[in-house]
Amino acid sequence: MVSSEHTVSDSSTLTGWFKSSYSGGGQGECLEVARGYAGVPVRDSKAMNGPALVFSADGWAVFIAAVGSGELPE
Repeated sequence: MVSSEHTVSDSSTLTGWFKSSYSGGGQGECLEVARGYAGVPVRDSKAMNGPALVFSADGWAVFIAAVGSGELPE
């Protein structure tokens, strides 16, 4: 399932995917995150059978905090 490189080659093998409630519009630029795993799998919502990156829970929390506080440039 999860490799040592922190990827899943076929993300459809995982369950619990959801999109942010902030996702919307017709641009198709949405990410999905899966719940219930030690790491945090993230995939492109348009590529349900494509790969997923798996982040550590701590790394994902730091990323979300940085996005929320506007620390990342657009």
